[in-house]
Amino acid sequence: MRNLNQDTITQAVMARFADTPDPRLKDIINSLVRHLHAFAREVKLTEAEWMAGIEFLTRVGHITTDQRQEFILLSDTLGLSMLTVAMNNDKPAGCTEATVFGPFHVEGAPHYEHGDDVANGAAGQPCEVRGTVRGLGGEPVADAVIEVWQADAEGKYDVQREGLPAAQARGVLRSAADGRYHFKSILAEAYPIPDDGPVGDMLRATNRHPWRPAHLHFMIKAPGYETLITHVFRNHDRYLDSDAVFGVRQSLIADWVQQLDGHWLVEFDFVLAPLKSASRPL
Repeated sequence: MRNLNQDTITQAVMARFADTPDPRLKDIINSLVRHLHAFAREVKLTEAEWMAGIEFLTRVGHITTDQRQEFILLSDTLGLSMLTVAMNNDKPAGCTEATVFGPFHVEGAPHYEHGDDVANGAAGQPCEVRGTVRGLGGEPVADAVIEVWQADAEGKYDVQREGLPAAQARGVLRSAADGRYHFKSILAEAYPIPDDGPVGDMLRATNRHPWRPAHLHFMIKAPGYETLITHVFRNHDRYLDSDAVFGVRQSLIADWVQQLDGHWLVEFDFVLAPLKSASRPL
C-alpha cells in the first residue's frame, strides 16, 4: 500500500499483522498499534518529541543491568506495574493483597532457620518479624517458602552496594508445621527509588518525589496455593499516601512496636488464596 497518510496508516499497519498465528499476540499487537497511534494523534506528537521519547527509552535500556531494572522502575512509577497486579490478583475476600514486585528481588538468596538474623550485618535498628501463614479456611500452611528482602537504614538494597561478601537483609525460610514464621532483621525505613537515571529525570521533570514508604518485601509459595508477592508497610510513614510506585494497600499496613530493650517488633499474618484449579469442585 502506497501514499499512506495520518488517516489511513493505522489500519494499514494492523493489516500487516493479520497473519499473526498466535491469536493472543495478534490481539495485543493490534491494540498496541491502535493506542499508540491514538496517543500520537491526541497529543499531536512532534518529530522532536518522538525522538526524545526514543532517546529516553534507549537510556532506560542502557542503564539496566542484572542488578538494576530501570524498565521495572519506569513501569512502577507510571502505575502500570500496580495496574497489572490489580487486574491479575482478584483474590477471594480475606486473602492477603498483592502488590508490586519491585526491581530488587534476586534469585539464590541464602536460606535461614527460624529465629535467624537475615540482616547479616546490614545497617539498621534490630527488629524481629513474626506471624503465620494460613489458607483461606484458617488452616496452617506448613513448609511454605517465604522469601524476604528489604532496604537498609540508608535506603539501599544489598545489590546496590558494591563489594559486599554476602547477601544482606534478604533470605529464604520456611513456615513451621503450625504455619508460624519468625526471623530477625532491621527496622524498615522509607527510601527513594534510584533517581540517578532516566526515571529520576522524569520524576524531577514532573515535580514528583522518588520516595517509597518503609516496607518489607515478601514472596510466599506453597503447593495448592497462589504465589503471593506483597509488602508489609510500616504504619505512620509519611509516604504512605504518596508512594512513588502506587503500591500501598491499607490491609498491608502494620505497626512496628519498639520493645523495652530498644528492639522493634512487627507481626503480620498472611492468608494465601487457593489455586484456581484447586478451588474448582471435582
